[in-house]
Amino acid sequence: MIDHRRLRVALLGAGAVGSQVADLMRRHADELGDRAGATLELAGIAVRDLDAPRDADLPRELLTTDAETLIVGSDIVIELMGGIEPARTHILTALNSGADVVTANKALLATHGPEIFDAADQVGASVYYEAAAAGAIPIIRPLRDSLAGDRVQRIMGIVNGTTNYILDRMDAEGAEMADVLADAQRLGYAEADPTADVEGYDAAQKAAILASLAFHTTVPLQAVHREGITGVTKAMMDAARHAGYVVKLLAVCERLTGRTGLSPHGEAISVRVYPALIPREHPLAGVHGVNNAVFVQAEAAGNLMFYGAGAGGVQTASAVLGDVVSAARRHIAGGAGVGESTRANLPVLDIGDVVTRYQITLEVDDRPGVLARVAGILSDGRVSIATLEQTVPDPAADTGSARLVIGTHRAVERDLSETVTRLAADDVVERVVSVLRVEGD
Repeated sequence: MIDHRRLRVALLGAGAVGSQVADLMRRHADELGDRAGATLELAGIAVRDLDAPRDADLPRELLTTDAETLIVGSDIVIELMGGIEPARTHILTALNSGADVVTANKALLATHGPEIFDAADQVGASVYYEAAAAGAIPIIRPLRDSLAGDRVQRIMGIVNGTTNYILDRMDAEGAEMADVLADAQRLGYAEADPTADVEGYDAAQKAAILASLAFHTTVPLQAVHREGITGVTKAMMDAARHAGYVVKLLAVCERLTGRTGLSPHGEAISVRVYPALIPREHPLAGVHGVNNAVFVQAEAAGNLMFYGAGAGGVQTASAVLGDVVSAARRHIAGGAGVGESTRANLPVLDIGDVVTRYQITLEVDDRPGVLARVAGILSDGRVSIATLEQTVPDPAADTGSARLVIGTHRAVERDLSETVTRLAADDVVERVVSVLRVEGD
């Protein structure tokens, strides 16, 4: 290998991803050094427990519980501890010491991103986070760099592998969610406490990061509308299949014009996460298993699709090491780090101001006048019907009930939601079976 300048790299965390990063750095040191233009010396690995089992065989002499000493004097710090603290403190220490930071910590960036990026700007350092939004999929660099001269109009993505695995199997096998979730936990796709995944928190954090990049605007996590998949049932999946749709947990980030609450330039953005119906012919409908995909619509570039593994130790390690090489190249070239562009300051609209469309499934009294009554409630709510299907669940049972599946035209979310509330309260409606938004058509 060519004799390069030596850069010290500190690794914080040796879990599933950290162990793979350390192993790959040691096994491919020469190749990485040639690509980076610098010898990348793994100075040490900060861990909480020196004796904990690892996914890779790491030399014990590299392990330390003294993260702060390891950080000081390092040129690049890789943070893979997860969580907010002590990760936040360690990253700020690294930046203040002049080191560049590589992180996959979506929760931290979604909640403390502005503080971290400001700290980097103060000292001319850079923060790299390709692995924070969609695992091995290269989406951060395209949004931050390749599309910096374009205007991104919309992002719609599957950014959580656990929920995609669950919904995909429910769709393909007609399985119940509880059974598939148990399998996902057994296979290691879901945590023992799956709340972050199934309630949409993980996807919301990623949506905040993607929207901030795409629209050059700081998007606080609390501004992201979030719904999970726990209300999705086998019956809903069956109905979606019958109608030519598939249910996916989507992160939707879009630029809006012509609405109330807009910026002086007449624009705002919406960032939301929820289970939605998408047509089976849409590219996102074919994303199976634990894979992720991000569909980007840009004004000049048109439609772009990024697809691949959204999780996994070695897959995420690939994205992390790509960032390490980029950080090393910056050190060799010199100069200030590349700051984040968040100067657009577009307002983030409430979910109620978004225009979308619903598929509403109702159980109603099976008697004359009911359809007219339901249509009247929708009309009064400024919601028009695009499709309507009526079935009787079991004609032989003569239960006196019928099922209506109503597809609406596009309308303001607030009007749609209030109309569903009025339907639920009406005497002719026995119950609202399901409400799902429709995207991608």
